[in-house]
Amino acid sequence: MKKSLLTLIFSMGVGMLLAQQVATYSQYMFNGLAINPAYAGQHKALSASVLARFQNVGLDGAPNTQTFTAHSPLLSERAAVGLLVIHDKLSVISQTGIHVSYAYRIPLNTNYRNQLMLSFGLQGGLSLYNARYTQLDIYQNPDPAFDEDIRESRPNLGAGLFMSNNDFYLGMSLPSMVNNVFERGEQYETVYQNRPFIFTGGYVFTINRMLKIKPNFLFKMVDNRPVEFDLNANALFDEVLWVGASYKSSKQVVLITQVQATEQIQIGYSYTISAGPIRTVELGSHEIMLNYRFWYNKKGVVSPRYF
Repeated sequence: MKKSLLTLIFSMGVGMLLAQQVATYSQYMFNGLAINPAYAGQHKALSASVLARFQNVGLDGAPNTQTFTAHSPLLSERAAVGLLVIHDKLSVISQTGIHVSYAYRIPLNTNYRNQLMLSFGLQGGLSLYNARYTQLDIYQNPDPAFDEDIRESRPNLGAGLFMSNNDFYLGMSLPSMVNNVFERGEQYETVYQNRPFIFTGGYVFTINRMLKIKPNFLFKMVDNRPVEFDLNANALFDEVLWVGASYKSSKQVVLITQVQATEQIQIGYSYTISAGPIRTVELGSHEIMLNYRFWYNKKGVVSPRYF
């Protein structure tokens, strides 16, 4: 099977490839646990989501990501637990991570109808890294680093803060905090972890009974690179249909829609349009999300949440 399309990327440096990455999502405003462990319990119910992201469709070896999240408050309602499973694939490199999270929520006021909560979250887990370098077709300047495949297990820790009430949220997280050291032959090699600091927020403006507007933002800072950002605005019609758009610092435009199919089921889709020469050889990026919220209280009512 040919894998020559991304060979140039690989030849830029094995060290870059060995760095663990944090997946990015267009629907981050509806999938908070994937980027912040303090989000656990935010839905006030047992909530499970499945998300599939396919980037640069049409290019051989293009990235794709599948994510499963589940989280729920515990009996005390202040504590919550979560599970995050991510499978990332880029050409011959794949990574599967399994992470568990714990969050503790503290009320900051006594307004029970619109209580302001501050949540502290921690997560820990393991990523299974598999790089099948021997499947690459390298036509010039062969690099000995690609002469053998790599399979490793990499532990990771993360932390975050999340503050919210019924109308707004602010989140800060460090989802990846650990570097790993491995013995390769007679030498030890450090797999440097990208340590992104992610800052998110959003606010729900009620225009009238039928319309709400919710702007969102995400800023991501990684090492000494330029700050990445995602600016978004969504409109909610009759508590059923979300329609919105985002602009990313990578010069991409994202179109987003989400449908509240039932009180328990949300279905979301986003389409990313890239700028530049790559647009002529690929079919954009697609992201599909399904969320299901289980009945939690005896009245059989799931508390409505806008994030």
